[in-house]
Order: sequence, then structure tokens, then C-alpha cells
Amino acid sequence: MNRPATIDLPAANGALASLSLCALFAALGVSCANVALPTFAQAFDVSFQQVQWVVIAYLLAMTTLIVSVARLGDVAGRRRLLLAGIALFAAASLVGGVAPTLWVLIAARAGQGLGAAIMMALTMALVGATVPQTRTGSAMGLLGAMSAAGTALGPSLGGVLIGTLGWRAIFLVNLALALLTLALAGRYLPPDRPDPAGVKLPVDVAGTLLLVLALGAYALGMTLGRGTFGPLNAALLLAAACTLVLFVLAEGRAASPMIALSMLRDRALSASLAGGALVSTVMMATLVVGPFYLSRALALDAAAVGLVMAVGPVAAALAGVPAGRLADRFGAARIAVAGLAAGSVALSLMPAKFGVPGYLGASASMTVSYALFQTANNTAVMASASPQQRGVLSGLLNLSRNLGLITGASVMGALFAIGAASPSLLTAQPGAMAAGMRLTFGVAAFLIVLALSISWAGRRGQVAR
Repeated sequence: MNRPATIDLPAANGALASLSLCALFAALGVSCANVALPTFAQAFDVSFQQVQWVVIAYLLAMTTLIVSVARLGDVAGRRRLLLAGIALFAAASLVGGVAPTLWVLIAARAGQGLGAAIMMALTMALVGATVPQTRTGSAMGLLGAMSAAGTALGPSLGGVLIGTLGWRAIFLVNLALALLTLALAGRYLPPDRPDPAGVKLPVDVAGTLLLVLALGAYALGMTLGRGTFGPLNAALLLAAACTLVLFVLAEGRAASPMIALSMLRDRALSASLAGGALVSTVMMATLVVGPFYLSRALALDAAAVGLVMAVGPVAAALAGVPAGRLADRFGAARIAVAGLAAGSVALSLMPAKFGVPGYLGASASMTVSYALFQTANNTAVMASASPQQRGVLSGLLNLSRNLGLITGASVMGALFAIGAASPSLLTAQPGAMAAGMRLTFGVAAFLIVLALSISWAGRRGQVAR
């Protein structure tokens, strides 16, 4: 997109404020809902497997659209599409706030996920058209800080709102933020300008639909049933595998594919993407399993659960500078993977023996290590990329991360339910919850070791070439 020759500073500040709010409540929408999962299960009298879809629906909608949004923006106009995304998020938040059943709530979460995908993909793209070039770096930093603030604030704010006003207040706060952002963006974002030098690539509709079907069948296959795996689960996983094959075939023939499959032949890139997906799987497990364990095994109320879950993101923010120095000295990948593996083992053992302090120590270690790993992994991928590849690589990194988040919400959640071996997690005894925790994070430790092995093999292959 062309940058205007002159930019009105008050208008630029207003536009940047609206983009920053987009980053804030897109992150807030994820972390607020996670802490409310036990409350949703109790309010609607549903199983853990059903309530998982409050998280999965958001991630599924976001994952399948985020890669295509840049092209949709080229076709529809980035400003126009961003305003539509904010309006969709606002409408979905209203529906969620008045939802009479779990399935209406899940539909509302899917709508929020679609709106969040649009906002996440377009806010950074619109910075170049709204602020002076000399302020681009600081504007990008502000967007990152607002996203981190939303992630850190979400659990504690969600816990407080549930404890004082009820779970519906979570969605109504998001509605208020979305309406404020919509007003600011409509007032200050500059109109779309056609780029005569740009080539508008078509949207990969077939690829998008096949990816939705594959991921949806995969998530259903891992969550249907109350901790059991039957013929329907197997059939859904088989359907997911077949649809994934069709997706690969369609991408190979598409004139403008969603994913450039040829790039995945690079062993180092494939290893980075696989490692990122595995690590994201483990981190999402803490967000889905954690609230149930804290509320049932450690007997914390909603506000206390939110405060405990907020410690990890806050620790990651505070440890950013010293962790970066350690990474420069010893190598980020080694420190990050070591921290993740240690945190996984600690989460499988420490909370049952040391209660909340044990959970806090293990969770903080994992979250700090995750932030460090993601930074190092993304930097390694993007550092050697040509300008023409950066957009595609950014999309692949987002896709691998979100695939890991979906797997963490579905597969790791299923492992927790199997390990607890209880008909309902809302009535499970603390010992059963501890057993579920041990199984989930024992598997998580294995996944981290697998991620390290894949990363090592990828780097070795790169050196060999």
C-alpha cells in the first residue's frame, strides 16, 4: 500500500489508537474466555469436551481466515475490511453476552474469531498508511505491547468480572471496546487508495474451505464423547486426513495458493514450523487445563484462578530483557526448550505437592520459555527471508502456531479428561484432577523433546547443504 506524502499527525494518532485497541481486545478476547471455562461448564451443565469448543471455535475461525485476510484486503480494501472485522467482533460479543445455550455461545466465539483474524492480520499492514515513516518502529512496538497487555490482563480481568458481575460481563466488556474502536477507526483511518503497481491475487476459496473442513473434523474427532474414543471419533479423524490430502492437492494446482507448498521442502523451515506448532500445543494445554485444575483440585474461586493464570504472561513481559541477554550468550533455542521441558515436568508433579506456589513456578517457567522460543524461532525463519517471501512466511508461522493451539485445546484437553477418568470434571476429586495433570504434562514434556529433536535435525540438514 502506498504511504501518503503527508500525514496529519492528530489523525495519525487517532488511527494508531484504534489499531492499538484492535490488538488489545483481540488478545483480550482469547485470554478472558479461557479462565471462564469451568464457569461455562457449570452454567450450561455440559461436559469438559463440549466446553472445549468455546476455545476451539475461536481458534478454528481465526486459523482458517488469517492466511487469506491480506488478499481479501487487497480485493475489498484494507480499511473497509478492518471496519467490517471490528463490527463482526462487536456483534459476536453481543450475541455471546446474551447466549441462552452453549452452542449459541460457541457460534458467537466463532464470529469473534473471524473478526479477530481480520484485526490481527490488518493492523500491522495499516500502520504504514497511518503513521509517519519515522514512527513506524515505535508504532509496531506499541501494537506488540498492547497485544501482550491484553494477554496478561485477560485472565485477571475475566476472573474479577466472573466473580462480581457474572460471565456475561466478559462479552459485554469486549462489546464496549469494539464499539469504541469502531468509532475511532471510522473517524481516523485514511480511506483506501488503489495501488496501481500492485497485483491483486485471487483468494484461495477452495483451499480455505478444505482447511476449515479438515481442522473441524480433526477437532471434533478429538473432543466428541466424554473421555472415550469410539468409531465416530475414528471416522472423523479419517475424514480429516482425507480432506487434508485434498487440501494439499488443491494447493498444488491453485494459481494463487493459500500455502506455497514448495517452501515446505526446505528442511530448516519445516523444522521451525513443526517445532513452533508443538510448543504452541503445550502452551494451549495450560490455558485449557489450568482453569479446571485450579478450580477443582486447588479449590480456587474464579477471581483467584484469573490472578494465578495472569502470572505467566506478566512474568514473560518482565523477563523479556534478561531472557534476551541469556539467549544472546547461550543460544535462545537451548534455553527456551530447556525451560519448556522443565516446566512441563514441574506441572505434572509440583502442583499436587506444593499447591498454588508449585503451579505458579512451573507456569511462569513455561510461559517465559515459550515467549523466548517463539521470538528465536520467528527470527530464525524471517532473518534469511527475501522481501518477496516475508508475507508468505509470516502466514506460515501464524498457521503453524494456530494449528498447535487447536491441537492443544482439543488433543491435550482430551488427554486431561482421560487421565482424570471421571464422568464429569465438575465433580471430579482432587486426586483425579492431579492424575489428569500428570498425564497431560507428561505427554507435553515428550512433545517438547520431540520439538527439540526436530529443530536439531532441521539445523543439521541446513548445515549439510
